[in-house]
Amino acid sequence: MNSRRVVITGMGAITPLGNDVETFWTNLKNGVSGIRTIESFDTSAYDCRIGGEVRGFDPKTVFSNPKDVRRTDRFAQLAMAAAKMAMADCGIAMANENPDRFGVLVSSGIGGLKTLEDQYTILLSKGPRRVSAFTIPMLISNMA
Repeated sequence: MNSRRVVITGMGAITPLGNDVETFWTNLKNGVSGIRTIESFDTSAYDCRIGGEVRGFDPKTVFSNPKDVRRTDRFAQLAMAAAKMAMADCGIAMANENPDRFGVLVSSGIGGLKTLEDQYTILLSKGPRRVSAFTIPMLISNMA
C-alpha cells in the first residue's frame, strides 16, 4: 500500500447555497435550503417548478476574454470559478511549484445540457450550418 499523503490546500464552491465557501458553509450549517422557485427557464409546462439553482454568478469574473464566456457552457464556467477560488485559497505561488504535483477534483453528472438544447433548436430552426463549431467541446464534462 502506498503511504503518500494527499493534502487539501484550497477550496472553492459555487452552489445554490452560496457562491463562495464561506457563504456555502454558513448556510449549510444553518440549515438554509438552496431549493427555490426556478427562474432560469419557463417551468409552466412542468409539474415541478422548484430546484437548486446557482444565482448571482457572473462568468465575466472568471474569464477575462468575453469570447471564452461564449465558448464555455455554464457548468464549465461554474467549475472554473470554483477551481480559481481553490487556487486563491491555497495561497501557494504556483510559479515556484511543480504543477504536476497538483490536482483538482471536479464532478459533473452531465455537463453542457443547456448548450445541447440551444444548438439542437438552432439546428432545427436555422439548419446545420448555423450550429456552433464549439458545440461538442462545450458538452464534454472534462472541459470543466
